[in-house]
Amino acid sequence: MDLTYTPEEEEFRARLREWLGGVLPTLPPKPPPEDWPARRAYDLGWQRMLYDAGYAGLHWPVDAGGRGATPTQHLIFLEETERAGAPYVGAGFVGLLHAGPTIAAEGTAEQRARWLPPILRGEEVWCQGFSEPDAGSDLAALRTRARRDGDDYVVSGSKLWTSHAEVADWCELLVRTDPSAPKHRGITWLAMPMDAPGITVRPLKTLAGSAEFAEVFLDEVRVPVAHRLGAENDGWRVTMVTLSFERGTAFVGEVVACRRVLGELAREARKNGRWDDPVLRRGLGRLNAEFRALWRLTQWNVSEAESARGGPG
Repeated sequence: MDLTYTPEEEEFRARLREWLGGVLPTLPPKPPPEDWPARRAYDLGWQRMLYDAGYAGLHWPVDAGGRGATPTQHLIFLEETERAGAPYVGAGFVGLLHAGPTIAAEGTAEQRARWLPPILRGEEVWCQGFSEPDAGSDLAALRTRARRDGDDYVVSGSKLWTSHAEVADWCELLVRTDPSAPKHRGITWLAMPMDAPGITVRPLKTLAGSAEFAEVFLDEVRVPVAHRLGAENDGWRVTMVTLSFERGTAFVGEVVACRRVLGELAREARKNGRWDDPVLRRGLGRLNAEFRALWRLTQWNVSEAESARGGPG
């Protein structure tokens, strides 16, 4: 494991810091958490700024519209943007972190040309239609059905915990196309337009009051066969590609954010006289050790992926 940075990587970090320092003060105020149309516009506006500056899809392959950055450069990007307080990918996270990389890896030339540029430019939002009311942790138990009808699949069923469905243009959707097959072998991955007839979206409010998730009900929704990623009934393998990206560096920002907030808490404790409390110091120290361990684990994963020239996850 190599935890040092090369001169080229440090130069990349310096250029990124300089750009963030100039652009972040120009951003408009963040919209209210409950105003999802405004949040979509804000998030996509930030994505467009990243695109214009050459930072969109930083780790995507060059032939998919990205910069082909190394895993370490991507890690530096995530670290620096979070430290600077830059906007998160927000409404664009499914397209940028899950669907887009999957399409880049598994899509045809036509599919890549249709879907990847709008994701990178901040023009379209994707949501994820994987989980179902009776198939949560056991994803392969999904029941949403799709029957072939000419050049279309006709889809009926429901999805749960569908992030940003109310403002999405597309949905990466898992459907069962062969009910008689073993449950892992009868699944197909489809790209479903969210404005298709027969789709009903019902936002779900969490205990915290946010509504980032939704139920999605599908009643005879027609999805073109041309929107299928991979072969029919090969959706489980394609899904594992999707989840490998989700398990890569997708949550690095949260680790950096936790370390930043922890530092703010420690500084506040020193200012208000609470730092003399040994219980408080012990608790903050334990959290600091855990977050440092998480960060080293992330670095180890990135270092391993880079040395093996393998994919994320």
